[in-house]
Amino acid sequence: MAEDMKVQAQKAKKAAQLLATVSTQKKNDFLGDLAQRLEGEQSRIEQENQKDIKIAVENNMKSGFIDRLILNKKRIQGMADGLRQVAALADPVGEVISGWKRPNGLMVTKVRVPLGVLAIIYEARPNVTIDSIGLGIKSGNSLVLRGSSSALNSNRLLILLARESLRQYSLPEDSVQLIESTSHDDIAQLLALREYIDVAIPRGGAGLIHNVVTHSQVPVIETGVGNCHVYVDKEADLGMAERIVMNAKIQRPSVCNAVETLLIHQDIAKIFLPQVSMSLKKAGVEIRGCEQARQILPDLIPATEDDWKTEYLDLILAVKVVKTLNEAIEHINTYGTRHSESIITENYSNAKNFMEKVDSAAVYVNASTRFTDGEQFGLGAEIGISTQKIHARGPMGLQELTTIKYVVYGTGQIRNA
Repeated sequence: MAEDMKVQAQKAKKAAQLLATVSTQKKNDFLGDLAQRLEGEQSRIEQENQKDIKIAVENNMKSGFIDRLILNKKRIQGMADGLRQVAALADPVGEVISGWKRPNGLMVTKVRVPLGVLAIIYEARPNVTIDSIGLGIKSGNSLVLRGSSSALNSNRLLILLARESLRQYSLPEDSVQLIESTSHDDIAQLLALREYIDVAIPRGGAGLIHNVVTHSQVPVIETGVGNCHVYVDKEADLGMAERIVMNAKIQRPSVCNAVETLLIHQDIAKIFLPQVSMSLKKAGVEIRGCEQARQILPDLIPATEDDWKTEYLDLILAVKVVKTLNEAIEHINTYGTRHSESIITENYSNAKNFMEKVDSAAVYVNASTRFTDGEQFGLGAEIGISTQKIHARGPMGLQELTTIKYVVYGTGQIRNA
């Protein structure tokens, strides 16, 4: 299997060299064609997806996991719409970021170019397959995709459709490769192919990301783990706060930008905690509270140290009552994963303090953490949410999938010193 992966990576490398110079129009035509194929093959996609769901149910997978696996009419249409949105965005490849003339007459320009070959390693969500292809091809990158065994039937068909669209517009089919092996050992072997893979991007839980970072011999952009917080300040509009907390927790609890911990200022806790907990419990949310929270609501499950560190991806919420804004900030910076954090407040100074001191990729004032998303940010879609600081941070759209090249124009200059 390792040899097969090497061959696939070699093919992807050759394809990337061709794809780097493809016109914007040709890439956009491909995206439009693939969007149409997804819509036209909706029933077929759902049939293959049902095979994956059936296996997941038989294996007693959690409801959150199954939710991430599902491809229904709405989600398939969303994938198609996402491709069209990417097509409508400016092509970053070839953009001259800056340029200047040196005293010796050399003209130095800084130009955007593709990263090359992206190895995307992800769990469950087959929509990541299409998001990756759309953004990867538009930014001139080829892709080696390694989804999980749980979505193998869905991913096989989606890759087949993508390769048909590539062929339709005379683009290199080998730009998109699917690693069908489901062995965890093969991930390390894939990540050892430094000669062919330029960047590895893991999308999934903490275990997957740790595994990729530990074993990779190619550069890694960490994405995905979202232990996100909402802090309700003592000067918050409590009606607004409840709406935001409910949206951030229950709108789609199985994704990385859902809130996992609610922090409440002690001055409003006796009013707000009973109010919001009633709504949360009606929605089926299990609440785990700190000691002070349980003094207000004794029926809350006691929160442990592990609860502050956990990305539940489920209808579970940890609640902590804090004495000050600074305590909330310290808690977030201690336990958060640098993903998305929100403060609900009517106090400008408190909002400014929170935004400046919280160290995360996305920081919100009076809005749900659920907006940390490429489409919601106007990026069309995203490969993932980067929680690191080098190269890219936050939703990784087209520009984040490029690097730079210095293109220097001369008239015969030579260096003498």
